[in-house]
Amino acid sequence: DMLESETDEMRYRRFITYHLRHIEKMYKNFGIADAVSDFCLEVEASLKDRFEKLDEVAEYNQMKVLAAMQKHRVSAECFNGTTGYGYNDLGRDTLEEVYATCFKGEAALVRPQITCGTHALALALMSNVRPGDEILSPVGKPYDTLEEVIGIRPSKGSLAEYGVTYAQVDLLADGGFDFDGIRNAINDRTKLVTIQRSKGYASRPTLSVERIGQLISFIKEVKPDVICMVDNCYGEFVEKREPLEVGADMIVGSLIKNPGGGLAPIGGYIVGKKECVENAAYRLTSPGLGKEVGASLGMMQSFFQGFFLAPTVVNAALKSAIFAANVFERLGFAVIPNGSESRHDIIQAVTFEKPEGLIAFCQGIQAAAPVDSYVTPEPWDMPGYDSQVIMAAGAFVQGSSIELSADGPLRPPYTAFFQGGLTWYHGKLGIMMALQKLYDANLVKGI
Repeated sequence: DMLESETDEMRYRRFITYHLRHIEKMYKNFGIADAVSDFCLEVEASLKDRFEKLDEVAEYNQMKVLAAMQKHRVSAECFNGTTGYGYNDLGRDTLEEVYATCFKGEAALVRPQITCGTHALALALMSNVRPGDEILSPVGKPYDTLEEVIGIRPSKGSLAEYGVTYAQVDLLADGGFDFDGIRNAINDRTKLVTIQRSKGYASRPTLSVERIGQLISFIKEVKPDVICMVDNCYGEFVEKREPLEVGADMIVGSLIKNPGGGLAPIGGYIVGKKECVENAAYRLTSPGLGKEVGASLGMMQSFFQGFFLAPTVVNAALKSAIFAANVFERLGFAVIPNGSESRHDIIQAVTFEKPEGLIAFCQGIQAAAPVDSYVTPEPWDMPGYDSQVIMAAGAFVQGSSIELSADGPLRPPYTAFFQGGLTWYHGKLGIMMALQKLYDANLVKGI
């Protein structure tokens, strides 16, 4: 009789009490102390409204992807792989049409032969500039691995070796654009402007699509024919719009980040103006061949299905990042973005001010992994970086940063860069495990 007289709210509260009692037992099995789980669950409860807004964006982007797939008549035949030259690869060509439509570009190059995000960026740059041209970055220094591509740090085969120069305008102290500096830096030789959306290993804010549009509009007023390329890594499907919709000529990214949805085993993309994409295709293969060759090697189903799942997977990664920001901000750590800021990529930076904190955090993320959870990550001399780096990534795809992962350079201020989580529940556990490692090492107060 008592159960029959319960209101819906009473039933819901009883269910939540029952659920928490059982899920906390599961957390204990992972070695998470009651103090840590109680603190984290309290933080999670405060984020309900924020998470509902993220769900709205994810639903919009899901419909956008689905509409593009239906428009281009994706069929079971698209999943058949090709070998050798890859002539007349239906799946490959259809996938590129889907990317172009979804991201609002004239053309797309989406290939397993593009090995990573750095390769995709190098390809876009090297194919669209010529000796004597200059590249300008109006948002400060680019990500570490791009320094050798450009030649900021000398390297074999860099653009600098081919007579392409580089100019840079740093952001203002408040994170704003130095419009006067940008105007003065643009000259007759400025052929391409590269805009990095995400922060990389810097402490600056990630750029929203709206701010990218403002920057591009200013640059085009100064020099209308300049190519504006956006490094879109970590930003796809975070907002309802992508940079091509606000004036970018090219966007570039990696398939083992957001758009691969955790299923793409390799690959990168370039989407934008037809001429820019064609230039990249001729550089990827050879003059005269371009997009016509490049076998898909049986990867098409993973590419299509990963792209279909990407809005949902990105949503999970965003929830994990916001959860991390709120957990560590409440404990007194510096976080970028902070717990209440709007999000424009999936990366969350947490600064520990000491190497022990960075290492403990990454070791906690690794301990939560489905793959290699028993491995303890240590700092090492990673190719392409100028300082030791620690990386935690127990992933199904090696180096996939849409999967739960964290990394950071072993240099002051010892900041961990956290990203990914194919599911929200896994991302939440990862943060709890990272906090537990800090808790065990007496590196955190306030719990």
